[in-house]
Amino acid sequence: MTPLPVLIIGTYDADGNPDAMNAAWGTQCGYEELTLLLDAGHKTTANIKLNNQFTVAIGTVDTHVLCDYFGLVSANEHPDKVAKSRAKFVKSQHVNAPVFEEFPLTMECEVISIDDYKGDAHIVARVLNVLADPAILNEHGKVDYDKLRPISFDSETNTYRELGAVVGKAFHDGTAISKK
Repeated sequence: MTPLPVLIIGTYDADGNPDAMNAAWGTQCGYEELTLLLDAGHKTTANIKLNNQFTVAIGTVDTHVLCDYFGLVSANEHPDKVAKSRAKFVKSQHVNAPVFEEFPLTMECEVISIDDYKGDAHIVARVLNVLADPAILNEHGKVDYDKLRPISFDSETNTYRELGAVVGKAFHDGTAISKK
């Protein structure tokens, strides 16, 4: 299914070294929960199992090169990949995971459950806090997706796509049919 989100999963390993991974198989699964499906062999998956906490940043047009790098390079083979990327990070105030300063929208998450699924880890987590750069907020303090400019992964063409303009109002526009 396309589009898929571009999510940067931030974790620390057992030695406190930061890791970042580009993950496309994730979505909201409740009002305060999200779910990820990650290969069991990823360093990030091991880090999540170790700490039961992680961050999720939303990939954007401005960060697509960094996002792609975090997807190309494995921390299992290159444990210094975050340092090599020159990404700046701070420790989250709510979870034991890094917050990457390049990303204007980050969620701080705590694991609810991890289940094995066909060699993958199906992770369900609660979002404990959301960090949003004021530059991406509207006048009501809500995320303005035109300012955020999130990207998605197109698995058919192996490309990143910017999400587009508003085409309608949810839970409203369909009422025109019921009025006929």
